[in-house]
Amino acid sequence: MKKIAIASDHGGFDLKESVIAHLLNDGWEIDDLGPSSEDSVDYPDYGVKLAEAIANKKVERGIVICGTGVGMSIVVNRFPGIRGTLCSDVYTAKMCREHNDSNILIMGGRVIGKGLASEIVDTWLSTEFEGGRHQRRLDKINEIDANLKSKSPGQAR
Repeated sequence: MKKIAIASDHGGFDLKESVIAHLLNDGWEIDDLGPSSEDSVDYPDYGVKLAEAIANKKVERGIVICGTGVGMSIVVNRFPGIRGTLCSDVYTAKMCREHNDSNILIMGGRVIGKGLASEIVDTWLSTEFEGGRHQRRLDKINEIDANLKSKSPGQAR
């Protein structure tokens, strides 16, 4: 069975619930990392949960949603090996999979509607990574991650 993790904050809760229903209808197993209501929460708490689920290989890919998607983008991309991509259109969803092997789809619950979100999710999930020259570029990103991990804070340059 296909499995994916999903999380949001209060600003993305309604869209998260819509995406979950859409994915369940398509036969996906969902690991819903919260929240369970529209009550105000801090987006970093939920972005971290999702990024850790991927980093710890509990799932291969995930979806995070906050009000604009920007906050979640900042949070999840702090993790080595995470390639979270903020998508507000189908073309970006396709290209971030083909060229960047995106493993977290990020959307803004206050930016896009439910129908477009479903199209973006379907495109993102069905598009394969092309590899080739794109893998070479991802290898460079992984090298940057490794170099930054080996330096103490403040020594990034």
